[in-house]
Amino acid sequence: MLSPDRDSSHYQTVELLVSVRSSERSSMDTTLTTISLQGLIIAFLPVAVVIGIMFRWSVGAPTAIYASLRMLIQLLLIGYVLVYIFETDRPEFIIAVLGIMLTVASWIAIRPLRNRQLRTYLNSLAAISAGGILTLALVSQVVVGVEPWFSPRYVVPLAGMIFAGSMNTVSLAAERLQSEHDGGISYLEARRIALQASMIPITNSLFAVGLVALPGMMTGQILSGVSPLVAAKYQIVVMTMLFGASGISAALYLVLAHRSLRNSNSPKHQDS
Repeated sequence: MLSPDRDSSHYQTVELLVSVRSSERSSMDTTLTTISLQGLIIAFLPVAVVIGIMFRWSVGAPTAIYASLRMLIQLLLIGYVLVYIFETDRPEFIIAVLGIMLTVASWIAIRPLRNRQLRTYLNSLAAISAGGILTLALVSQVVVGVEPWFSPRYVVPLAGMIFAGSMNTVSLAAERLQSEHDGGISYLEARRIALQASMIPITNSLFAVGLVALPGMMTGQILSGVSPLVAAKYQIVVMTMLFGASGISAALYLVLAHRSLRNSNSPKHQDS
């Protein structure tokens, strides 16, 4: 791990991860275009089209509307909250923030399941926490070299990406495992199918990154004036940490879920 004292250029590069250096703010102000309220409204036009189709086809449009409104409110609020979070120098506060993020992510992950029980939630929490925290520690403390170790400007954004990736993969794995097992498939085969299905989105992202799409963080850095090569290196770190955290969390959830399936009263839930 490189420290700022040993390699100042590395430290400056690390700062670009979240684009927060005061010396760069003036550059960002001149490079980035401020989005007006009218622009935000126009951005929702594709969303309105999709919701219209969902209404027409009866595919859960109310849920989509609720999710869109919740996203809007959450992002507007978090913009103000992050101002305070980024200024704190109390590690216990950052740990509490990470705890809240894990708690919410674990609940959202099991949302698609019909039978949401306490054990299911605890399995989700354990899986996302294990895969997410281990990956976060590796990336923030070893790869990036965050100092101090709890620096919210690095830890919170990294944790958000990692926990969200694990949440989505665990959600897909949980739903597919339950679906396959309800169909009479043995646990081992259902586990294999569930892990394979849950890893499709992140695997597709590995194939597409740089060719089909430029991820959000890389695009943001380039728009901020960062060298595309530097942005590409950080995106490599992001993609590896997402793949690793997602896979570990999904696999751990599938292992922990075995007991829940085994304790089911339905005859078709019995292991082959």
